[in-house]
Amino acid sequence: MNDAPVSHAIPLHTDGMRIGLLGGSFNPPHEAHRAISLFAMKRLQLDRVWWLVSPGNPLKENSTLPALDRRVIAAETMAHHPRIDVSRLETVIGTRYTYDTISFLRRRCSGVRFVWLMGADNLAQFDRWESWRRIADLMPIAVIDRPPDSFRALSSVAAKALAPYRIDEQDSGTLADRAAPAWVFLTGLKSDLSSTRLRNPDGSWKSE
Repeated sequence: MNDAPVSHAIPLHTDGMRIGLLGGSFNPPHEAHRAISLFAMKRLQLDRVWWLVSPGNPLKENSTLPALDRRVIAAETMAHHPRIDVSRLETVIGTRYTYDTISFLRRRCSGVRFVWLMGADNLAQFDRWESWRRIADLMPIAVIDRPPDSFRALSSVAAKALAPYRIDEQDSGTLADRAAPAWVFLTGLKSDLSSTRLRNPDGSWKSE
């Protein structure tokens, strides 16, 4: 692994920062990604949010996935915020798996207090992720409620397994300081946008 590209793929940071990580294919990036990020910054008292644009979701068919460069540029345009950074780190380190990514960041940026961010739709299928229990053991997780996925998420295999480590929503501002496993379910963000709804059947973006 060439250290120079890796350094460029990791956004600027300093020890002690509280940073949220929002991973995904961003196919396409949309206002809900931005809304989730700003919501998480406020509720979790984060300094920054990094969008980690994946080379492809291991749980999805990726033959029609637009090129990474295109998705990164679109994400940067959509983010348009001084505290949201867009990164292609997973491509640089050669992985599609969240566990690999957060393991790498925990080693490389050991002084940063990271929180993994996900929507309720992802919690509902979290048990299908590679090494999902080890992910929960490595990094605190904030789940942002996205109706109508609330009930499915909170009754999921992962939610039940991790129930002993769930903290009260009123304590969400302390999540970044807590040792994993720890997670919180954040309510109050209303958005029904999804990348799926913004794609045509052939995989192209509806804005095209």
